[in-house]
Amino acid sequence: MESFAADLATMVRTPLDDGHVRALRRAGTERQVRAGEVLQQGGAPMHAFFYLTDGELEAVEPLTGERYGDATLGPTQFYGELNFLTGGVSFMGCRAVIDSTVIEVPRDRMLQLMSEIPEMSDIVVTVFAARRRRIVETQEGGLTLVGLDQSRDLRRIAAFASRNRLPWRELPLDSDEARALAQTCGEKPGLPMVVLDRQTALTDATPGDLARILGLDLALEDGTEMDVLIVGAGPAGVSAAVYAGAEGLSALVLEDIAIGGQAGTSSRIENYMGFPTGISGADLVGRGEIQALKFGTRFAMPRRAVALEKTETGFCATLDNGVRTHARSVIVATGVQYRRMPLDRLEEFEGAGIYYAATEIEARFSRDAEVAVIGGGNSAGQAAMYLSRSARHVHVLVRGPSLASSMSDYLLSRLQADPGITIHTRTEVTELHGEAALEGVTICDKTSGQDWRLKTRGLFIMVGAAPNTDWLSGLVALDDKGFVKTGEEVGADSPYGTSEPGIFAVGDVRAGSVKRVASAVGEGSVVISKVWQHVHD
Repeated sequence: MESFAADLATMVRTPLDDGHVRALRRAGTERQVRAGEVLQQGGAPMHAFFYLTDGELEAVEPLTGERYGDATLGPTQFYGELNFLTGGVSFMGCRAVIDSTVIEVPRDRMLQLMSEIPEMSDIVVTVFAARRRRIVETQEGGLTLVGLDQSRDLRRIAAFASRNRLPWRELPLDSDEARALAQTCGEKPGLPMVVLDRQTALTDATPGDLARILGLDLALEDGTEMDVLIVGAGPAGVSAAVYAGAEGLSALVLEDIAIGGQAGTSSRIENYMGFPTGISGADLVGRGEIQALKFGTRFAMPRRAVALEKTETGFCATLDNGVRTHARSVIVATGVQYRRMPLDRLEEFEGAGIYYAATEIEARFSRDAEVAVIGGGNSAGQAAMYLSRSARHVHVLVRGPSLASSMSDYLLSRLQADPGITIHTRTEVTELHGEAALEGVTICDKTSGQDWRLKTRGLFIMVGAAPNTDWLSGLVALDDKGFVKTGEEVGADSPYGTSEPGIFAVGDVRAGSVKRVASAVGEGSVVISKVWQHVHD
């Protein structure tokens, strides 16, 4: 991915042009600000776009109240980062260094301008994305996680933040800085916590709590209505979101874990066209999310649909917080999730040695140790390759006689050639061992009938994918495995139409789909033409 510096260098060569600035003036108000005046408080919702015509502004780190690195803005530059698009809180404040003049444009009017002037939108979005990357890469701003190694809840927060590209850093629980920070926030030193700013510290937080504070869960009013509700933000759902917004449809995307879905846990996808050196699933789908936001599509997470019913005007989805939202059409893009294996103490060790994804967060807790990956698909193979960079050795456990029928040939060849990876066929895990965290597993070799024990603190389960369709409440026909039937099989006039007109299914949740990221992206883009027809009939 291009560096932050390269992005900003490009924008310096192509700043907002005179026509863009005239549009900002028409939409906003010119304002004089005094030295030291705060335009945007860190940790508060981003309410306006600020374009600097004269003077100097600085980014302010919410925890210290000081300038963030060397981040200052001069004339022709503008303040903001990606949370502006979602209406979330600002990870950095903004303050005038000297007496300055800005054009202030209300957020809703700025978003409208960006949809009307794509050339301006491209510049703004690129700079916003570059700034977010800088915060993520430098770990000098954003969330502060105190006591990550001591708290399973904080591990979940870290995984949620990482998969959603939210900036965070960590402090050891017993460090002087952590103790001072606890006192500043009015909390008892020695407790694991998430710190957002000097006034906000959470000692018992969940990803949902964090999302609400950051404005990611998109507080919807009961009865909100839109053209299309997209349930699931994996490659298929985000692709549909991009094209829905581009076609002028009002769209809302619900995601209960993280943008990217199961693909978001893949550290490297090498067979997606256009990325010869590979790209992570999170980066690929994250770019799509930004495109969709640019077109006006809204996202809410972690937010789950728990029921669906038919209404006179379309459909009504009940969300996990009880809110009911209405849509003229629905796109089912919920994909699949790995099954929980029938093992004693499984739930006890989830998040403490047992994982369903292999990202940087999970890998750090298995560094320099032997780990095991259960599964024979591409996701398991990609996880094994990624984990082999930091683990002492990776054991791939497969129930069948080989991986040839379930894994791409290029990936299987790499696993077989890697001395840090051993593939064990006809094997299964039968027992879990450990006290507060996983310490080992018992493995049965079904060929010999012998058991052997692997000392490990990392077991990655990527097997038995099941569709997420219970929430559909019987409105559409499913096959015997729970996947959504589509196309001619149910008399629909679209390959993605279901047995219920107005409900469409794309991606892995669709019966007979090709379980590949590229096909999911294609289905998400193509289905929108039929959605548009349904909405406008």
